[in-house]
Amino acid sequence: MKPIATPSNKNALPCVHRMMEYLAELSGHGILTGQHTKGRGMEEMHHIEKITGRQPALLGFELLSYSPNINYLDTDEACMEEVAGNYGTLRQAWEWAAQKGVLTFTWHWFSPLGGRGKSFFSENTDFDAAKALEEGTPENKALLSDMDMMAGLLRPFCDAGVPILWRPFHEGDGNWFWWGRQGAETVKGLWRLMYHRYTGLHGLNNLIWVWNSPVPACYPGDDTVDIISRDMYPPAHLHTAQTEKLEELKKITCQPKITLIGEIGTIPSVEALAKEQAQWVSYMTWCGDFVLTQDHTANEELCAMYHHPWAVTKDRLPQLY
Repeated sequence: MKPIATPSNKNALPCVHRMMEYLAELSGHGILTGQHTKGRGMEEMHHIEKITGRQPALLGFELLSYSPNINYLDTDEACMEEVAGNYGTLRQAWEWAAQKGVLTFTWHWFSPLGGRGKSFFSENTDFDAAKALEEGTPENKALLSDMDMMAGLLRPFCDAGVPILWRPFHEGDGNWFWWGRQGAETVKGLWRLMYHRYTGLHGLNNLIWVWNSPVPACYPGDDTVDIISRDMYPPAHLHTAQTEKLEELKKITCQPKITLIGEIGTIPSVEALAKEQAQWVSYMTWCGDFVLTQDHTANEELCAMYHHPWAVTKDRLPQLY
């Protein structure tokens, strides 16, 4: 069954419609190659181009350093190195948009109130996301302030008609991030609050809303979700089509949603994807050693992916915006 290509946001821009229609048509017929780039240097993309001669169709950009409440007075060297290396990534996102590549954003959101070091991790903050859903609380005011700041950074992409695969509150079924620690009802509430604030108050009609969890209890509802996804980190050099994970993900909703791999370490097998006509429309390899070394994916496997007819690289993308 062909996935639904109609955006949940009735005011979605034409570029959103074109992107979703393309992805729905791609489902079961191909997959977008993708790579996350955490820092400004974009070493991962350059490595892929050096090894394969091609660029991924999709690039992921990290927004962690744009979090307003980074605690510079109570932190550590690892945190500051990550923040410093990441700051300014929106410039690279604009450059990628100018080349008409597909963009997806990940936000490791530092705790809106309190916290130390990498306070997007639950262990580094006491921020209560459940209280943040209660109107007028300090947690709620801090949450909305951060949301509105990020909306301002996303606004120029909307004004320019650039569609973004927007994947907030990723891995919200787990307790390792502050937005997932309080359980399913809270993460659903956070998602719906952001969705309605961004589509209503801010009119960010260029966003394609990508839910990122295979747990049915956490699913916020078809009326606020365009695409469903999950993150996977299979063992090194174990390349498959991840069909079982796909079927599990699809069970979170009765609607035939577009499905993608939000994050992955070891890349899928392109031969298996094609043979099984898997309905993943994209994957995004995580950054660092997952691609820069051969510890997880050998260069031969990377080349096989980027030169297979099933895989869409940037040079094979149609004009989507």
